[in-house]
Amino acid sequence: MTDRPENPQQAQQQQWPGSFREMQPVPDHGETSYQGSGRLKGKTAIITGGDSGIGRAVAIAYAREGADVVISYLDEHEDAKDTAQLVEAAGQQALLIAGDIMQAEHCRSIVAQTADRFGKIDIVVNNAAFQMTRDSLDEIDDDEFDRTMKTNLYAMFYICKAAVPHMPAGSSIINTASVNADQPKPKLIAYSATKAAIINFSGSLAALLADKGIRANAVAPGPIWTPLIPATMPPQQIESFGSQVPLQRMGQPAELASSYVMLASDEASYISGATIAVTGGVAVI
Repeated sequence: MTDRPENPQQAQQQQWPGSFREMQPVPDHGETSYQGSGRLKGKTAIITGGDSGIGRAVAIAYAREGADVVISYLDEHEDAKDTAQLVEAAGQQALLIAGDIMQAEHCRSIVAQTADRFGKIDIVVNNAAFQMTRDSLDEIDDDEFDRTMKTNLYAMFYICKAAVPHMPAGSSIINTASVNADQPKPKLIAYSATKAAIINFSGSLAALLADKGIRANAVAPGPIWTPLIPATMPPQQIESFGSQVPLQRMGQPAELASSYVMLASDEASYISGATIAVTGGVAVI
């Protein structure tokens, strides 16, 4: 892993959804550091938002652990192709699927294409997310609120519902929540609400799918250096991003990958309904 970041960061901004290749510093996704050991050998994983950020780090780790990876993304084609190349360099198959997961039919298509290509689905990582920083309710229009809910919540429901019939016993669903679920931010009111719902959904899903042998868990990241940050936060907030947590720095996407690997692996066979906090020292209850 690269040197740990220190504040202040360089003020910067991108157009949503952003690209990791334009960020300063470029995030560490584990490209040169993650070493696999076959923990996911023979498995197939769907990762939404798998082109960059946390999703890219998970894709790299899963491939190096022996899994084929389906990378769902919006329209960041260069980022997605770069991630797919790393998956293939690890000796695994990569399937790229572009499109907007706000649409139920597209979510069902992701699952159908995966099942057709690989015959089964062992891991689903619902990771793609949308947020915008707003100072007041008046600044949040209906379309923005709708996009936040549909991207963060509806897509998770659509994909889980479509995927479960293709998931054998021992499979794993992992949903990306946030520290904001437990400590909601007033300027991220819609996003924080969805992240709390994701944890609740994951807990209910764990109980609902237990008789099928399918596990469901959530990972709650803290401030992680992904394209979502410069694409949705004012530049002046970037300079101090992450300094508020006990470790006093933002986290790198690579620092989350091991949590997703553990939850996807057979080693986590008795872990379901849990939320794993990767927050730089902030407690999530």
